[in-house]
Amino acid sequence: MKRILVIGGSRYFGKSLVTGAREAGDEVTVLNRGSGAPPPGVGRLVADRDDEAALRTALGPRDFDVVVDQVCYTPLQAAVARRVFAGRTGRYVMTSTMEVYDPATLPVPAVPAGPVPVAEASLDPARLPFAGATGRPPEDWPAYVYAEGKRQAEAVFLRDPVFPYVGVRAAHVLGGGPAEFTGRLAHYVERIAAGTAVDVHEAPYATSFIHHQEMAAFLYWTTDQTFTGPVNAASHGAPDVIALCEAVAAQVGRDPSYRVVGEGAAASPFSFDRAYAMDNGRASALGFDFGRVADWLPGAIAETAHETARAAG
Repeated sequence: MKRILVIGGSRYFGKSLVTGAREAGDEVTVLNRGSGAPPPGVGRLVADRDDEAALRTALGPRDFDVVVDQVCYTPLQAAVARRVFAGRTGRYVMTSTMEVYDPATLPVPAVPAGPVPVAEASLDPARLPFAGATGRPPEDWPAYVYAEGKRQAEAVFLRDPVFPYVGVRAAHVLGGGPAEFTGRLAHYVERIAAGTAVDVHEAPYATSFIHHQEMAAFLYWTTDQTFTGPVNAASHGAPDVIALCEAVAAQVGRDPSYRVVGEGAAASPFSFDRAYAMDNGRASALGFDFGRVADWLPGAIAETAHETARAAG
């Protein structure tokens, strides 16, 4: 039995992680700002993670075998966690994102044009321009975007580590019907079912995906491992947006239509004009058995189509 603290964990695959760990017999505690009660049999702490004093008060004398941080978005949050959990945990797992590799959001050309798929060693956040131990951006740093916040948060944990740290770089997570709160898969289901054109790039690149249940299983798996550092989490197979549309069309019974957008213009989700699909070889070599996108995607689309039809009345 492990003592696991999940920071966040009140929705989507975080909720599945919490439930799965409890069912496996672990002692699970959730820490959030009071946004949602955990399932029965799971402990709860309420604190704003950005408030270091409040976080210390909520934790009291507690320590944990593993902390899984689902909601670390900035280097400031990482710096607080690094100070607070030093000496309190034997392992720290941060949920990061494949967006850290996105060449369009990098402040410097840190990711080479090849090879693709992208392996973990292609990006070392600790080598990027960084604000220092406090995690505060320099005066001329642009406003944080999601990808940059995650890169800088990773860098805080990787520089002078105070506990064994893992950064899980998650592929685009799909599945779960109404639980998939981003609405990205619903975008395709609704447009193709209605005969509305999907906005795509002229030559869209492949991207990486993972099923929400597989993502929860992967995070739980990391709590039992000893490896450290960044690790990519992605199902086998990397379809491009056209293949995704064809899979949706097979479920909704209507052929997709497309509108090609110009260079630099916004397109539909998962249409990319640059390559950064991920290589999942490290995790596979360490022993995690990923599924295939082609096997679970039809079911995820069917869930979304059912929910879309239900919501429409």
